[in-house]
Amino acid sequence: MTDDRTPPPQVWPTLRANDARALIRFLVDAFGFEETAVYGSGDQVDHAQLSWPLGGGIMLGSADRGPDDEWPLRPGTFGAYVVTDDVAKLHARAAHAGAVIVREPRKTDYGSEEFTARDPEGNLWSFGTYRGEPRRAAVIRR
Repeated sequence: MTDDRTPPPQVWPTLRANDARALIRFLVDAFGFEETAVYGSGDQVDHAQLSWPLGGGIMLGSADRGPDDEWPLRPGTFGAYVVTDDVAKLHARAAHAGAVIVREPRKTDYGSEEFTARDPEGNLWSFGTYRGEPRRAAVIRR
């Protein structure tokens, strides 16, 4: 969750997909991302933004962009850690939607409960309760 002191995300992980429209449907159905914007026509997705309910999100697009592609990421090579409040519920949803569960829910030695799944394009998604360490005060360097 965010509060008034937390700025909106300014880092957006990106990925490419062989079938971007199918991947968008999967990420919405299996994991609960929210489709915020999708640009393109037919099977081609030029740009899509999927938002995560607790904040942040990802951007993605179709992989086949021709020889002048300025962002040639290979489909299926992406990995992300995503914070969730209810690992068991999300695990059940993902499994029901056909996600390949790579690692069943478990507790970690750093206090998180998490699981890992693979989407149809081969990308890895780890979902857990670990929210990261608090940010330190800015250090002025000269």
